[in-house]
Amino acid sequence: MPALVSGVIPGSIAAELEIMEGDILLSIDGEKPQDMIDYNFLCKNEFITLEIKKQNGEIEEIELEKDFDEELGIIFESAVFDKVKPCLNNCIFCFVAQQPKGLRDTLYIKDDDYRLSYLQGTYITTTNLTEEDKERISKLHLGPFYISVHTTNPDLRIKMLRNPKAGKIMENLKWFKNNDIPFHTQIVLCPGYNDGLELERTLRDLSTLDEALLSVAIVPVGITQFREQKLATVDKRIAAETIEIASRYNKVCCSDEFFLLAEKEIPKSEYYGTFSQLEDGVGSLRTLMDDFDTLDIPKALTKPLTICFACSMASKSAFMYISSGLEKVKNLNVLVNPVKSTYWGENITVAGLITSDDLVNSIRNVDADYIIIPSIMLKPYTETFLDGKTLDYVRKETGKNLFVIKNNYSVSEVVDLLKLNAE
Repeated sequence: MPALVSGVIPGSIAAELEIMEGDILLSIDGEKPQDMIDYNFLCKNEFITLEIKKQNGEIEEIELEKDFDEELGIIFESAVFDKVKPCLNNCIFCFVAQQPKGLRDTLYIKDDDYRLSYLQGTYITTTNLTEEDKERISKLHLGPFYISVHTTNPDLRIKMLRNPKAGKIMENLKWFKNNDIPFHTQIVLCPGYNDGLELERTLRDLSTLDEALLSVAIVPVGITQFREQKLATVDKRIAAETIEIASRYNKVCCSDEFFLLAEKEIPKSEYYGTFSQLEDGVGSLRTLMDDFDTLDIPKALTKPLTICFACSMASKSAFMYISSGLEKVKNLNVLVNPVKSTYWGENITVAGLITSDDLVNSIRNVDADYIIIPSIMLKPYTETFLDGKTLDYVRKETGKNLFVIKNNYSVSEVVDLLKLNAE
């Protein structure tokens, strides 16, 4: 996997050098970077020499002078330039194994790469972490990492991950601790496996890791209609029990979905600490609502306007809250239209898994000037949905005017849109 350029930031050094999408970075000062860790280190100089392979096959050598910490502005297709370390587990709850054919190729990649964990916040299980990996982590003092624990019971973890190496999780976590490498952890709760007393054991074991442990996120297992092996989902009782167990320990937070399932209010911001696991759905609804409360909302619009939030089922309550706050704006009509996942099944309720056709079916008959969707529905830096179809496809199928919110934790862009139409 080469260091393939997928984009260039406008106005950057790379743009001035006419580095383009499709070019390949071969080396920096004669060294071939194997990932973004190497790339970032090699770029920390005032004078560097780039070797670039252009799309036509020609190789250019570019010498440049820049500030020590100045970024080049290159966006790469992947943060790893050699081979991504694959996941060697066969987890009973693996989401990749619950997908049909025909989606984006990247959705079928099962990675377990510590570099992606460090660079992008993806989770690793540590089952394929080698001594060489540990040596590099320790030498460069990388961190923090994001680690999927699920359970600290060795036998149960081997059963859940279906990997004989999975039982060494506490041994690996203690290695991180002893080397002053901080980490966040995740527990995917599977009823009948790692809930109840097993969850208590796991949280008790994790609490012994002191300052190395930054946070614990508990999320419910996601089950699609394509799953062949039966696995129980989290219901109201288990959700409430899990919230209660988690409340006994520091640094432990349940994802927003637990509170929705338990029919409890989303906690106040104090519950989430530093909101360190937003990408895992821990505190995202609270962030969205609290941010809305800080916005300067116009009092009236010059003419009637209708907007519709086409949100996920999981975020419905937050957008209902936002809708109620916008009702005071004269000439503004706000609709909240949660998109049901007929593709994945009713158990999948998050925006990041909404397909283009589910969106089309949800908004086709909605009468609104703007249909507002979060960018998390799309592949980063593109207009492409999970199923490979684009925003243009949705526009053509529905005739609707789509407005994409870039920041998934704020509706400030929507408020800016309203201000353009304010009195």
